[in-house]
Amino acid sequence: MGSCRAVDGARTRIQHLLVTGDNRLKQGVAPAKVRESYEQALAVAREAGIEDAVRPLVELRLADLEQLEARPLPPDAPEP
Repeated sequence: MGSCRAVDGARTRIQHLLVTGDNRLKQGVAPAKVRESYEQALAVAREAGIEDAVRPLVELRLADLEQLEARPLPPDAPEP
């Protein structure tokens, strides 16, 4: 694991990426962009040596995203 300061910086970056993904999801942004934010968070965690702590959070979000993608859109809904 890296220095305490590096890990703290990584945690801040991870939190930002997770919130960005969550906000994109709420705003109806394309699922690929949402997924990109979550996967970037996992990559940052991996580089900082804290992947085991972050992976469950990312996997939960990705599973939710997959369920949303599998649902059919209502007939009057615009394409994301």
